[in-house]
This record gives sequence, structure tokens and C-alpha cells, in this order.
Amino acid sequence: MDIMLITVVVFALVFDFTNGFHDTANAIATSVSTGAVSPKVAVIAAALLNFAGAFVSLSVAATVAKGIVFADAITLHVVLAGVIGAIIWNLITWRFALPTSSSHALIGGVGGAAVAVAGWNVIKWEGLQNKVLIPSLVAPILGLVGAGLIMLLILWLTRNKLSAGINHIFRRLQLVSGGFVAFTHGTNDAQKTMGIIALALLVGHADKQFGVPLWVIISSATAMALGTYLGGWRIINTLGNKIVRLEPPQGFAAETTTAAILATTAHYGFPVSTTHTISGSIMGAGAAGGLSRIRWKIVRHILTAWVITIPCAAGIGAIMTALILLPGGTFMVCTLAILLAVAILVTRHWTWESTAQLRAHLNFLQRTRKP
Repeated sequence: MDIMLITVVVFALVFDFTNGFHDTANAIATSVSTGAVSPKVAVIAAALLNFAGAFVSLSVAATVAKGIVFADAITLHVVLAGVIGAIIWNLITWRFALPTSSSHALIGGVGGAAVAVAGWNVIKWEGLQNKVLIPSLVAPILGLVGAGLIMLLILWLTRNKLSAGINHIFRRLQLVSGGFVAFTHGTNDAQKTMGIIALALLVGHADKQFGVPLWVIISSATAMALGTYLGGWRIINTLGNKIVRLEPPQGFAAETTTAAILATTAHYGFPVSTTHTISGSIMGAGAAGGLSRIRWKIVRHILTAWVITIPCAAGIGAIMTALILLPGGTFMVCTLAILLAVAILVTRHWTWESTAQLRAHLNFLQRTRKP
């Protein structure tokens, strides 16, 4: 394995790590915000389940590696530029606490980098449309409708019952539904990094057949689990508290719907956005209690971030490609990515501040939601 290929693999795993802490909120925001489980326990459980879920299927990895771009038209430099573009966009959106799609960031970054070198024909447009864009549009709509219907069923089944007892029951049920989300998140998202590494192996060794070696599965699962363990506290607060104030039954409805959708899409190899799906499910569960409960200003911000993720990540990937093709470009781009990451991470004391904010909110919930 040459130096360039090793560099691509390392940065792909760095992306997987950022995916883990960026998307931790997907798995645990609802359970944490309803008080079903403590933040520390939630993060540890999500990390373990993310790791386990990565071993279930390789359908999504195959789509990312073979279904988005023509591998024979790009180089390792292009793959590296695209991955770095996705990392930078992930960190920017994390900095502003926007729950955007790491999947779309990766696909946009690699796609933009490929187009910058080989032109628009390098994109498999039919695959992009049928495997990525349409499923990613349908998934949050299904989440919105499915969680809303489940929540209405729960409201009907629990009518005339004391809310304290109902909340106690659904907090227990959330241990299962939240774990299911974490497991399917690993099945769906870790495979995207596996797909990028497999793409790099195809590009670096054109004589080889497509395959995902065991070391790729283990390293991708580990990187995501480590990122998940550190936790994306800022985005947890956005998903768990800012869109709508969730009660345990709503959290259960949102989590159950999201996990079912992710399990189905992973089976068919659709690299859908976990973030989009859980956000749609949270909106649907919250709207069942009245549309006025939804904080629409926050929803508009999230929707805007969704729309611009692919083009912005693609633009960054294209810029990285232009730089990486200059003399000494690989070193320059890798250094720039590291400096940007450090600058974003140190602009706020995120470990202390964000965790402290979340704990303060949970203390408030514990005082006001005694069973």
C-alpha cells in the first residue's frame, strides 16, 4: 500500500470519526432529552451499538464505492480531496450546531472533487438520483408521517391514563428504541466510509475486484464508535430540545420510526441521511400534539443546511482538488485541513461548555418531570 493510498485511508477514518461525533445526536438525542437515560450511559451504549451495526451489511458500502462515480475516471488525489471537503463541512456545521447529513457531505465532497478533474460525466447520475437523492428525500417524509401515526396511536391507547405512569413506561421502552437507532446508524453510516476506502482501493489497484476487507470494516466501525463516544453534545441539544420539547412517548415514536427506516434502506443499499430521517421523525412525533409545538424557525435553519450540504461540500471538494494538483499539493491540502479543523475546534471550549449546557437542561427536566 503506497503513501497516497495510506493517506486517503487515514483521512477517510478521520471523516468517519467526525461522522461519529457529528451524528451521535441521531442515536441518543431523544433518549437523553426525555430523561430516559443519562448522557454518559447513552453515549457509551451508542458507541458499542454503532460498532456492532457496522458488521451487518455491505450494501451501502457497495453503493458508495460503485454507484456514485466512475472509479476508472478518478485518482487517489481526487478521493482525498473529496474526503477532506466532507470533513471540513462536517466541522463547520458542527461548529454552528446544525444537524446536517454526513452522508451528503461525503457524497458531495467526492462528487465535487471528481467533477473538478474529469467533468460532469464522471458522475453516475442515475445512481445518484435513484440511490441517494430520492431515498434521502423520501426517508424524512416517511419519518414525519410514520412517527406522527405512531404517536397518534399511542395517544389513543393511553387516553384517560395518568401521564406520569405513561412517561415512566415509555422511558423504559426508549432504552430499546434508542438502541435500535444506534445499531442501524452503525449499519448505515459506517458503511459509507467503508465504501470510500473500497473506492480508494479500486482506484489504487485497478486490477482488483470490488471488495471490503475485514480490516476496513473493523477500522471504520472503530473510528465511528470512538467519535460517538466523544459525543456531539451541541447537536444533541438542537435535535433533542430546540425543534420540539419531547416527552418519552414522542421520543419512542421518533426512534422506532427512524430505526425501521434505516434498517430498510441499509438492506437495499440506499445511503440515506440518518440526520434527515431522525429530524423528520422528531417533527412528526411533536406535530401529533399540535403544530404549534414545533419551533419552525429552528426547522427552517435545519432545512436550509440540508439543501446546501451537497453543493457546499462539493465546492470545498473541488477547491481541495485544485490545490492538491499543485506541486506539493497533497501536503498543502492535508496541512490546511488540519489547521482548519484545529481552528474550528478551539474557537469554543466545546467539551466543557456543551456538556455543561446539556447537563443543566437535564437537571431542569429531572426537577419538572418527576414520575
